Amino acid sequence: SGSVESITLFTSTLRTPDNRSVIVPNGEIYSNTITNYSALPTRRVDMTFGIGYDDDLRKAKELLHQIIAAEPRILADPAPLIAVSELGESSVNFAVRPWVQTADYWDVFFAITEQVKLAFDDHGISIPYPQMDVHVQTGATAASQPAAA
Repeated sequence: SGSVESITLFTSTLRTPDNRSVIVPNGEIYSNTITNYSALPTRRVDMTFGIGYDDDLRKAKELLHQIIAAEPRILADPAPLIAVSELGESSVNFAVRPWVQTADYWDVFFAITEQVKLAFDDHGISIPYPQMDVHVQTGATAASQPAAA
């Protein structure tokens, strides 16, 4: 991704958001699909937030609505979507999809992510993550266990 700096007969030069210069052969541009994220004035921010199965689903959804409503850069039309999107292996996942001005995309993405973490922490709603339980056997207990084949 980036901005086009120049186009020559054989190559195009792009400037990435982190200020790198990328030279792309024009043949690659002509033969591949290009997604232009800045072509339109508005863009939908697609976020997923998971909560634990033991957490209060209604409270989490209410908090998400409050966070979205409090962010002034989120557009009222089209209306934001907040819905349970998946019953995952270790979490109940919400799809949160507000619309913003394209220039505000990343600022809103980062702000909402931070606000969700803070609000969930404040209200005792967990954000599950992969875990592994390790059981350590010591002494006589370990010696009395049969060896694995």
